[in-house]
Amino acid sequence: MDDQTRARLIQEHLNEIARLHNVQVNADGSTSAANTWPPQGYYWLFNIVSGMTLGFIGATVSLLANVVGALLVGEPPLKLIQVYLTFPMGERALQLSDGPDAGMVYFVGCVLYLVTGAFYGILFHLVMTWYFRSAGLGKRMGIGSLVGLALWVVNFYLILSWLQPALLNGNWIVSTVPVWVGAGTHLVFAWTMVLVQSFGHFDRMGGQA
Repeated sequence: MDDQTRARLIQEHLNEIARLHNVQVNADGSTSAANTWPPQGYYWLFNIVSGMTLGFIGATVSLLANVVGALLVGEPPLKLIQVYLTFPMGERALQLSDGPDAGMVYFVGCVLYLVTGAFYGILFHLVMTWYFRSAGLGKRMGIGSLVGLALWVVNFYLILSWLQPALLNGNWIVSTVPVWVGAGTHLVFAWTMVLVQSFGHFDRMGGQA
């Protein structure tokens, strides 16, 4: 028996045990649900909140990786944030100079980056827990890589490539961010999400992640 089949069978038995814990016998001999905890089936609310939290962590790691990478190649540490700020600010974002006002703009840019990662984390976590929950680490890393690259393609080439020019008359993000930086940023995000995914697992027996 392979590991994936064993994990699936164990989960099925745990689900059945959890269901039996929630069955009470009535006076007439019939049975009914004793309570609604833990929730039966896929726990949507928990996984949405978990995805948002883990996405925030993934975005934080990818941002730090970008800062380190920028310093290694002689670029400003928040170059990526500066380019991303062209979406709300247009070309003015590329002309930011050091100073207290610029610092606040960069701070807002970092917050927007992390919030965006949190929302994408919901989508990523739902896909991984709905379809690949019992998969091994290697398979999840491979699938996660594909999902991360898919997010990059959708972000850059299916949304920003036409939306930013339509709104701001410029295509700075797609044209300025190198392909390897855009893809690498999303891969680091995806790999981090996979590695911390266990913290977003709902334990039906213990009722906790």
